[in-house]
Amino acid sequence: MQIDTNQSEIFSEGDTSIIRRVTWVGLVLNLLLSFFKFIAGMWGNSQALVADAVHSLSDMTTDLAILIGVRYWNKPADADHPRGHQRIEMLVTAFIGVALATVAIGIMYHAFTTFGEPHESGPEWIACIAACMSIVVKEWLYRWTAGHGKRIGSSALVANAWHHRSDAMSSIPVLIAVIGGKLKPDWYFFDHIGAVVVGVLIFQAAWKILSSPLDKLIDRGAPEEVRMKIKKIARSTDGVRLIHRMRTRFRDCNRIEVDLHVKVDAMMTVEDGHEIAENVRHRIMDQMPVVADVITHLEPYRE
Repeated sequence: MQIDTNQSEIFSEGDTSIIRRVTWVGLVLNLLLSFFKFIAGMWGNSQALVADAVHSLSDMTTDLAILIGVRYWNKPADADHPRGHQRIEMLVTAFIGVALATVAIGIMYHAFTTFGEPHESGPEWIACIAACMSIVVKEWLYRWTAGHGKRIGSSALVANAWHHRSDAMSSIPVLIAVIGGKLKPDWYFFDHIGAVVVGVLIFQAAWKILSSPLDKLIDRGAPEEVRMKIKKIARSTDGVRLIHRMRTRFRDCNRIEVDLHVKVDAMMTVEDGHEIAENVRHRIMDQMPVVADVITHLEPYRE
């Protein structure tokens, strides 16, 4: 897992405004695109395109989740929530993943259960036009949304961007299925196969989105290279004799919490030992912006 060292815990007013603006643009485009694809799928006799329209419509649900969630996850810490409210963003991100997975399963189920039902006629060219438009619009929307999400460090915005890209990817097999069905009307099963492929691609995107909040829920530790760098910084601090029992875990905004034991000379005063432990904490956080907090436990060192 890659770690974005430029992420922050609390979004500024400007960043929050960006999240809302980008999400509103995506919501409007999703509404227009899903409506066009649904009409084109029904008129053009393409089950795969209708399934793709439902996928685009599901994007609106996640857009609304972000617009509602950003009002709460950006609140500062308070007495009841001393660590802040950033985990609301994690819940929104997980909701996006679950919504995608549900859509994928529904699409594949319908495609399989209707596989033996031939179409009355082959797909029309309007379905091909709609699929091409979907690919272009959704790929642009992915790049634009992901760019803003990575710049301000919003996992929910990046997850929603992947939702857009999954829609663009799902339109590719739809396009192939429509062209194949148009050129060979007897191959009506192309449309069902296209719907199944759409479902598989959507499910893969759902798993990619869900992996991040799941890592946080199970307290996954930092990668080996990050742990080694933390140890190196701690051991090089003046007065530190030994570092052991270090634990790390991901928290909100993909930042890391560190818990470690610092051993200093046994005859050292408590005040001097505390100063060394604080130096360890500050040096790690200054040199590694990805670290959100460091908890040090002071222990005596004996030869």
